[in-house]
Amino acid sequence: MSTTYAIRVDEAIKNEAAEVAKFYGLDLATMTRALWAQIARTRRIPLEFTDEEPNEESLQAIRETQEMIANGTGTLYKTPQELFEALGI
Repeated sequence: MSTTYAIRVDEAIKNEAAEVAKFYGLDLATMTRALWAQIARTRRIPLEFTDEEPNEESLQAIRETQEMIANGTGTLYKTPQELFEALGI
């Protein structure tokens, strides 16, 4: 036996979700059924409700960049090509 369930969702969010579903060869209805099936099977909601935290390497890079901005140090590049050349790429 099956049932129908209607939801209200912002159209922009629906359209973005539809693009993701399409990338995986699914439509929104199939993706929604798969989500519900996973919830029922695992007894968990497969969502994260927290912001991702940067790792220590990223935090160090952020601190270094903030210090460079505060001190006015560092090298500025006018184009990505100049940066790549300086990096030897």
